[in-house]
Amino acid sequence: MSLKAKLEAIIYAAETPITLDHMVQLVNDSVANETAPADDAGIKLQVRDAIEGLIADYSSPDHGVEIRQIAGGYRMSTKPEHHDVVRAFAKSLKPPIRLSLPALETLAVIAYKQPVTVPEISEIRGVDSSGVIATLLDRKLITTAGRKAVIGRPILYKTSKEFLLRFGLKDVGELPSMEEFENLVAQSFEADLPAALEGPSDATGVPDNGAVEPQHGEREDDASRGDRENESVHQAETSTSRSQE
Repeated sequence: MSLKAKLEAIIYAAETPITLDHMVQLVNDSVANETAPADDAGIKLQVRDAIEGLIADYSSPDHGVEIRQIAGGYRMSTKPEHHDVVRAFAKSLKPPIRLSLPALETLAVIAYKQPVTVPEISEIRGVDSSGVIATLLDRKLITTAGRKAVIGRPILYKTSKEFLLRFGLKDVGELPSMEEFENLVAQSFEADLPAALEGPSDATGVPDNGAVEPQHGEREDDASRGDRENESVHQAETSTSRSQE
């Protein structure tokens, strides 16, 4: 893969403007291996030239996007002359889906075990999942798949076409294996743990650890809800006793 192609992929994937020095660090080893030995200044010059080449390539009227230098870094964006069509497209997009951890857990169980019933999902998760199932149905991420041929004939659930669209999958066969999925979850947890231990990192006072709050209308299905209610009652009784004293 050429240096320009690597830099193009990095700039495209970056959520915020990425600096020249950061890109040099990311491609340093590959540049050193593919070309004659060069010092840091030489590698930085190669990266800068490649970026300038990309900027020139995208400046062509045949491209609807461009690479711009913003806030000390480089970022890919649509060209101003296409503002109207992009704005119309943006208005037609569906809002992003935000799911709580119980909903994500339930969706993962359905994706890997489908078709599956609510009792089977609840047994795997260890908590009642009926409330979360209703949320996933409302979001059209899952759908029914008939009934299981056992006593009571419980409803079977499977992932929907909307699930494939939201997660960018051709079919469920493109899902990572269970071992790969567990490794991804473990890596994500290890990356988020230090931030969670450090406490709030933004002005809202919410830890910046990727946590997602439950959505409005989603029913809690964990036993922790009862524990919190009991704790609230205990605090109220304690306050009343103190006031009477």
